[in-house]
Formats: sequence, structure tokens, C-alpha cells
Amino acid sequence: MPLVDMPLSQLKTYAGRSPKPKDFDKFWDNQLAGMWALDPRVELKPAEFQTSFADCFDLYFDGVADSRIHAKFLRPRKSAGKGPAVLLFHGYSGNCGDWQDKLGYVAAGFTVAALDCRGQGGLSEDRGGVPGNTLRGHIIRGLDGETPDQLLFTRIFLDTAQLARIVMAMPGVDSRRVGATGGSQGGGLTLACTALEPRIARSAPVFPFLSDYRRVWEMDLAKDAYDELRTYFRLFDPLHQREDEIFTRLGYIDVQNLARRIKAQMLMSVGLMDTICPPSSQFAAYNKIKSKKELVLYPDFGHEGLPGVNDRIFQFMMGL
Repeated sequence: MPLVDMPLSQLKTYAGRSPKPKDFDKFWDNQLAGMWALDPRVELKPAEFQTSFADCFDLYFDGVADSRIHAKFLRPRKSAGKGPAVLLFHGYSGNCGDWQDKLGYVAAGFTVAALDCRGQGGLSEDRGGVPGNTLRGHIIRGLDGETPDQLLFTRIFLDTAQLARIVMAMPGVDSRRVGATGGSQGGGLTLACTALEPRIARSAPVFPFLSDYRRVWEMDLAKDAYDELRTYFRLFDPLHQREDEIFTRLGYIDVQNLARRIKAQMLMSVGLMDTICPPSSQFAAYNKIKSKKELVLYPDFGHEGLPGVNDRIFQFMMGL
């Protein structure tokens, strides 16, 4: 098999290259405590799109940093008691997608919530207010702030956990039967959400983004989704005098550092020819997960549609 990364035997034990800040867990515990203290002011607005078996709503809530966050929210029109739910997270720069592609879960009795990431292609707000560069990407947004809570992905990670808590509190949802899934950025957010809301029972990330930034850099793959890392260094640290400082700051929003907090049953899918989110960066997170887990490998596939992956995830979530 051709290689774009380490041999599989090395991938299975790879522990990551990017540093973990010394106060990482304290930082995230404090961020969560601050978010839980907020009144999210949840609002459900009936959507124009409706079906005979699903009630569809635009869900809004207040996130951290004074931003109003949007998600699509669907629930079975007829249900007997509390049922399962699934959280959906989209790819980088996109949005939560159409209503139609969520109906399969609703038909199976699931409540569904699909987040619009703030500042990307949907309806969620990003109020900004951070110093420094905001050019060509969200990984580096807030990197020059005084504290890592100004990193945009700190705020997006918190949005995922807040959405999970809101959904778990809905009258028709059994909080013990909630899953999360998404691909690329959505895969990274699935890992972050599952780590920050430990009640999530099942989690299915697909080729997750936002992991092991230094490894991506050293592989000369700071392009495409990670291009903003190269842009940042060229503009603001051309001699790499701050390289260790920068990668340590990015460690707060590196999902491999959050992975140890995960308690959910995991199903993770990886393409071994992935040059957008290299396999080693994904294994860095997977290898740190201590809960029950399964890895599905696609040897000949990269960062693209993986045959059968959505069917496999759907059946995995049926176990909730």
C-alpha cells in the first residue's frame, strides 16, 4: 500500500507531537464552569420546512463572548416518552446543511440538532473582538489574544458542549442516549464535544480536523485546511522565534489533548491516504481515548466521501 504518512504499525502507537499546555485541564474546567453559569436563553422558532412526521425548528441560544448561536433542531412529531438524540457537526467553513438529510434519524425516533459554527457559513454570530490577525482561517483567530479563551475554537468547542446540554434537557430526550458525529472539522468538533460533555454515550468522528498541529506543520501539510498556519508564520513570525509558544497556545484547541476526557463509546473512521488531515494527526487523538472504541480504516481513501461510512454510523447510533 502506498504511504502518505507513517506505516500503520507506527500509527497505532503514535502519541502526537504538539505540546499540551501545563494548565490545560484547569483551563477547560474553568471555561466550562463559566459557560454553565450563563443563561443560554434558548429559543425555538418553527421552520418553514416541515414534514408529516418531524417538527422542525430553528434553535437559538446565547453562547460565550456575547454571541447568538444557531442550530437546526428536529424532533419526532409523535413519540412515546423520552428517546435518543444525535448532534451533527459540519465541515470547515460550511453550515449545518439541509433539513432533508436529517430526517432518517427522526424517522428512527431521534431528536436531531445540527450546529452552525459561529463565523462560518451558517446563521450563528461571531462577535469578534480579538486582537491580531484574522486572515484566512479560524485556527489562528485570537492567537494573539492575552488569554487562550480568546481563541475562536475555544468558543466553538464550548458551543458544541452547550448545544449538547441544551438538547439533553429537552423534554423528549433521554440524556443517557445522546450521540455525536461529523466529518473533518465536524469530526474534530465531535471529539471536542464528547470530551467536554462526558454524558454523551456514542461518538462517531470521521477524519477529524484540529489535531496535532505541529505534526501537520512538520509534514509540510500546512496547506488547504491548515494553510492559515503557514500564513501566520510568514506574516507574524517569519524566523520562527515564537514557534514553541505558538504551538503551545494552539494546544488549548488541539483535540488530541481533549481525547483523554472522553467516556463515550467511539467509532472513528480514517482514510490512510488523507493529505488534508494526515492519518498520524488523527491517530494522535484516537490513541489517547480510553473508552470502548473501534477504528474503521479506508486504506485507499483520503479526505473524501468514504463508502458506507454514513450507513455504519447510522447503525452505530441505533444502539443508543
